[in-house]
Amino acid sequence: MIKGFTYILTNKNFTVVYVGATKDLKSRIDCHRNGTGAVFTKKYNATNLIYFEEFDDFHDAFAREKQLKNWHNEWKWNLVKVSNPELKDLYLEL
Repeated sequence: MIKGFTYILTNKNFTVVYVGATKDLKSRIDCHRNGTGAVFTKKYNATNLIYFEEFDDFHDAFAREKQLKNWHNEWKWNLVKVSNPELKDLYLEL
């Protein structure tokens, strides 16, 4: 079975939230950081990884992405702050 990840990115001012899912978290975040990820992340410079979840099956990760995309931004921020209250860039820990 192929693992998957759901993740949340923000910009340096914490004004935007981007939710994504991938099979390879580090390489996907690298894409966002060098401008070859999503158009949204490039436009708003959302490159700080502030939250991620790991799943044993990538289908579950993509289902979770769809769920989180339907959440209000306040709910997403609350989710992030439970596990990362200082809003550290978790990319450095990958």
